[in-house]
Amino acid sequence: MKIKKNFLLIVGILPVLLIGIFSCGVDNNIETKPPNIIYILADDLGYGDVSSFNHQSKIQTPFIDGLASAGMRFTDAHSPSAVCTPTRYGILTGQYCWRSKLPLGVLNGYGRSLIEKEQTTVASFLKRNGYKTGVVGKWHLGVDWVIKNEFKDSINNTNANINEQGMIKNMNSDWLDFYQKPTDGPLDHGFDYSFILPASLDMEPYCYLENDVLTAIPDEYTPGNDLETGFTGAFWRKGRIANGFKFEEVLPTFTQKAEKFIIENSGSNEPFFLYVPFAAPHTPWVPKDEFKGLSEAGQYGDFVQMVDNAVGKILNAIDESGEADNTIVIFTSDNGPFWRPDYIEKFNHRAASKFRGMKADAWEGGHRIPFIVRWPGKVEAGAINDETITHTNLLATCAELLNVELNENEGEDSHSIFPLLIGNTEDYLAPEALIQQSSKGLFVVRKGDWKLIVGRGSGGFSEPRNYKPAEGEALGQLYNLIDDPSETNNLYLQQPEKVEQLNAILQKFKVSGNSR
Repeated sequence: MKIKKNFLLIVGILPVLLIGIFSCGVDNNIETKPPNIIYILADDLGYGDVSSFNHQSKIQTPFIDGLASAGMRFTDAHSPSAVCTPTRYGILTGQYCWRSKLPLGVLNGYGRSLIEKEQTTVASFLKRNGYKTGVVGKWHLGVDWVIKNEFKDSINNTNANINEQGMIKNMNSDWLDFYQKPTDGPLDHGFDYSFILPASLDMEPYCYLENDVLTAIPDEYTPGNDLETGFTGAFWRKGRIANGFKFEEVLPTFTQKAEKFIIENSGSNEPFFLYVPFAAPHTPWVPKDEFKGLSEAGQYGDFVQMVDNAVGKILNAIDESGEADNTIVIFTSDNGPFWRPDYIEKFNHRAASKFRGMKADAWEGGHRIPFIVRWPGKVEAGAINDETITHTNLLATCAELLNVELNENEGEDSHSIFPLLIGNTEDYLAPEALIQQSSKGLFVVRKGDWKLIVGRGSGGFSEPRNYKPAEGEALGQLYNLIDDPSETNNLYLQQPEKVEQLNAILQKFKVSGNSR
């Protein structure tokens, strides 16, 4: 039943019925129960892989396309980083990762927890506002494995990967006691339930943790696979693996766990938040037999179609739960695709669509991603939105949805897109600019049609990765993305005032500690 904030108290011969209010903005109606929120995050899925974003895609994604038809498709959405860990940090905390203990790069499988103990996450925020919270999928934000007593005082910069901020990015697995429960994991950051892979599916340890406890000890060893493919195909690194762990079963396992969480937490007065960060289609590309040969983009394309099928199963679970009309579904990717030029030529498939570069790059192919939101009856079906947005928007959007103010130290770089979702575009307060970062640390400043890259080259995987300009050449890159979406015409020397303006914004953001 839909009612306004000032509701009527109905009294009659029937018992008095009090209908609770759930406010989500001025003059907006909403269901009595706050909406469930499901956030599906694909891993290394390109803007051009999804056929509703790229009609020339050699991959078919009917379930994701159906989600777009039933909701709003954003054409100018970006990850705050062009690689895994920093983007996931931004999604959950609403803060750019370059402000954290990991200003550059990603964590490995034995990296320590990146999110601070008292730091607000989307999960902890929603939990304190009455939500049941769960995460199923690839964590890649660090786990505080217990260190054996004999090694506790011997970890240093010489024998472990420790950055200048003191963040342990990786360490020797022989130092760790896997028989003890880690001292920091998802349950310490607002999640009531978790079923996770510690890091990427191509880096050890290959194992699951359920509610921060290993389901099987990673005491066996894999020599790795497809090690000479250049990080493509069914590639994974050597290292520890749990008995019975099967790479091709990871995506189905995550899907089943997500379905179970949805069904078990539906039908109650308590709404739920489920974060589903898939480990696919990131390497290893391991489509199951029924998906092999379905696409025209090889092993990778087949694996993307398996991801699409997993999305379909989760959507079906939502339908079966009976709560589809009161469930917000968000689908996106953590960064651009790892899709080299030789693969574009071989398959005639542009995983990043018309955009330059790929995963890890400062160019658009590194961080422009598909982004879809479905909320029946609230978000217009089939809507297309061209506003420039970024992944750090989730926390502030949830806060406005619930009509709850964030504290000054919460979601410092989070900007609500709630007005865009419900069609109140005049109420949308766009951020002054958005910041992205390449894997090598090149900063990107995006304001309106203009994009500044503070340096030359891709700053990531595409060549040239690093370019040292000669005397008189442009020190950075400036593009007008409306006129030049493929970033072919560098206007850095022709538009010095625009360069100065965007540089000043970046410096202000760095000094202020937030962009709100």
